[in-house]
Amino acid sequence: MKICIALLRGINVGGKNTLPMKELVTMLDDLGARKVKTYIQSGNAVFVWKDKDTSQLSNQIRAEIKKRRGFDPDVLLLKLQDLERIIQQNPFPEAETDPVALHAGFLAAVPEHPDLRTLESLKSGSERFRLIGSVFYLHAPEGVGRSKLAAKAERLLGVPMTDRNWRTVRTLWEMTQELK
Repeated sequence: MKICIALLRGINVGGKNTLPMKELVTMLDDLGARKVKTYIQSGNAVFVWKDKDTSQLSNQIRAEIKKRRGFDPDVLLLKLQDLERIIQQNPFPEAETDPVALHAGFLAAVPEHPDLRTLESLKSGSERFRLIGSVFYLHAPEGVGRSKLAAKAERLLGVPMTDRNWRTVRTLWEMTQELK
């Protein structure tokens, strides 16, 4: 049994790609997940997975959503150890006091040719970022919504990304602790 975290990208945004969290729980349950819990409407779920092998689980979740809801969202699957490592590697621990300004961009893969020079040129005076493996950490004290850096990060990194603020990251971790 493994504790897993599923991060769905681009659901329930602006009335598009709607997926009620209750339905996500049912889908995951039907696929074999146990103790499924969701957090907010943007597609975050934690659960216990029955098998050791999770290699096809993201694809299974995507296929099930496509079958039931007619759209095909990116699904990033993390194991508990991955989430714990991401939290431990946070290069801006002092920014955790403002968890809405600190973000983790979960990348589908480690970028092969990220354009770090252009990213650096886009950041405002108060912003900081660091790419560590397949996570793009961003501290945007003036808000991620106004950030040119945040708006162009995915394209300049060259891989799909789904972003969560630090409050969500920590809440997901706390939810996993309840599954132990």
